[in-house]
Amino acid sequence: MNKKNRIYLAGPFFNEQQVKRLDEIQALLEQNETIGDIFRPASVEYTDAKVGSFEWQSAVFKHDINNINVSDVVVAMLDYKIEENELEPDSGTVWECGYAFANNIPVVAVRNVADLPLNLMLAGSLTAFFNGSENIQKIKDYDFNQLMTRYEDVSVF
Repeated sequence: MNKKNRIYLAGPFFNEQQVKRLDEIQALLEQNETIGDIFRPASVEYTDAKVGSFEWQSAVFKHDINNINVSDVVVAMLDYKIEENELEPDSGTVWECGYAFANNIPVVAVRNVADLPLNLMLAGSLTAFFNGSENIQKIKDYDFNQLMTRYEDVSVF
């Protein structure tokens, strides 16, 4: 029997386009027979305190960290504000990748904009990388039980 992996789906969700890109990745992951549960930050709201308050910040941070800790793999969307031509990944997403890597949780990244360089430290932390909208489609067939290293031809800086 194939193990069904729990995925922490990291990525920015601050506007409609970002949510749509995450929805598209989630739909592909849901087609993958090696994927079980998918957790998305902000999928559960903390309502016991005002948004932005220290209590709210602490609760949301700890909730997300707990969900990374109980996940088998972090899948990270590296596109950020591509509609605004801001092409660096979201800093929170990059932090989640580093935290996962430091805690021996594999990181698989996806990025729609294929012709960009990637930071060396981020590139080095990835188990697999699906670069470009055509290659992202392949994530539905990726074996999250085997976690084969998957490289893309990108320049690093």
